[in-house]
Amino acid sequence: MKMDWRNHIVSTPDVLRGKPRIKETRIPVSLILGYLAAGKTFEEIIGEFSDITKEQIVACLDYAR
Repeated sequence: MKMDWRNHIVSTPDVLRGKPRIKETRIPVSLILGYLAAGKTFEEIIGEFSDITKEQIVACLDYAR
């Protein structure tokens, strides 16, 4: 079953100037994508940002597609 990224990614004008971010955080999607592009694993990213889950990281990837 495919996950809907809309359940995990939001964009509101008053938070991070409207940049897409992980819901209920101030972590921008672009930051997570940058970590992935640099070769970080999901586990390393979750270790850095304990507020997020594997599903939210997958949602960032789906959003970018």
